[in-house]
Amino acid sequence: MLLALTLLTGGALLTLVLGVAGGGDPVAVLPLGVAFALLATVGFRWVQRRGSRAWSAVHVVVGLVLASVVFALAPGVGPTLFLVVLVSQCVLLLPLPVTVVVIAMVPMVHTGMPLMDAVREGLGTLVAVVFAAVVTELLRREQAMRRELATAHQQLRDQAAQAERLALAQERNRVARDIHDGLGHSLTVVQMQLQAARALLASGRDAADEQADEVLAKAQHQSQEALAEVRRSVGALREARVVPPLPEALRALAEESAAAGLPTEVAVAGDERPLPDPAREALFRAAQEGLTNVRKHAEAHRAELCLEYADGAVRVAVRDDGRGSDGTAPGFGLVGLRERAEQLGGRLELAPAPGGGSVLTVEVPA
Repeated sequence: MLLALTLLTGGALLTLVLGVAGGGDPVAVLPLGVAFALLATVGFRWVQRRGSRAWSAVHVVVGLVLASVVFALAPGVGPTLFLVVLVSQCVLLLPLPVTVVVIAMVPMVHTGMPLMDAVREGLGTLVAVVFAAVVTELLRREQAMRRELATAHQQLRDQAAQAERLALAQERNRVARDIHDGLGHSLTVVQMQLQAARALLASGRDAADEQADEVLAKAQHQSQEALAEVRRSVGALREARVVPPLPEALRALAEESAAAGLPTEVAVAGDERPLPDPAREALFRAAQEGLTNVRKHAEAHRAELCLEYADGAVRVAVRDDGRGSDGTAPGFGLVGLRERAEQLGGRLELAPAPGGGSVLTVEVPA
């Protein structure tokens, strides 16, 4: 828009020069025309950069005076174009009411003409400057909308990038929890079974070989389960998997724990009901991680899985008769369990159990 006004000012000055060359007083007209051209180009840029209403008003008043004097000395197309440029700049610099006042004053440059000529010429000039004001306002609004649209697009891009980063972080955390809770549990069982096999082999008894073979067979089975768990974790990134009901999954987990050397019982209280996949997964992982920690740290002789269906919530508790806990929850596994529970609006609690040992409880709304 600034370039268009500059070109229009230059065209108006050239038209004025040609008109004066055809007849007129160049000494009086040309300096005023050049002054207006400088005001409408250099002066307009300076005022626009400052953004001051006072300087903008001075710019418009001085321009109106110069254009009116030039028009009075040499009426024609050139001075009329000066008025068009001035009105367009007024739209860009000042509020609409001020522009309306300036437009109303423009036809007054024809005051010295005969009445009918003044009316005819004044009406034509008025139409020209009104048209210029409307076009300028429309262009100004379009530019403002383009700037706002560009800003909105940038904000959307920033928000989309932020949402993508958040989704990636959540997915990484979910995969990390799945690998830790699934693969880590299975490998812990394998490690304990291999330790048992080595202990049997080191005992030197005749039956040690047969017992060691049995333990190694269990370790092999557990390693196969670990591999299957990895495949399930990878497959979960692509499609949903079919999972058994929670009581059935806990009983299988207890059998696995017993096979690894920790006798484990399962108790179910309340009316069994289907659970959403996130709630079921959180509770199963809690039981799995709890048994893994018991085998690794508690020095327990037995454990118990308690599944309770309460009103509005379902909870899983892992109890043991080991050396107990001070209530703290170190390690990534329990951190992941707490994250799972909190994401579902639930809670995790690790506390000493009455009579010795510890109890890990995870509760989720369901």
